[in-house]
Amino acid sequence: MRHRKAGKKLGKTTSHRQAMFRNMVTSLFKHERIRTTDAKAKVLRGWVDHLITLAKRGDLHARRQALSIVREKNVVHKLFAEANDRFGARAGGYTRIIKEGCRPGDAAPVSIIELVAGAPAKAGSSQE
Repeated sequence: MRHRKAGKKLGKTTSHRQAMFRNMVTSLFKHERIRTTDAKAKVLRGWVDHLITLAKRGDLHARRQALSIVREKNVVHKLFAEANDRFGARAGGYTRIIKEGCRPGDAAPVSIIELVAGAPAKAGSSQE
């Protein structure tokens, strides 16, 4: 029984899984859109939300915590520089997952995960 066992293992060891998601989150912040399987995209969403929350906080401790996950300084610098402008008004939901279909080789369901562009539109306000 899997009672109280949080998180998906994805058939990988802990070190492999952590290295894979560190690379994926770095690529996502670098290119703002990546293509991966549905299961990996859903798990990656939590990593991205955590890092954007750190970037919105913006202090030195948050920057060091982000650098312990994303090992490229220029990617972390870019994230911290534009996080408040891009995600300041948004309280979560920083990524969008778009289902793309199945991969030709093994028929795995594939998605595109991308960063949401900017602040959400206010409900009830008209665009004139």
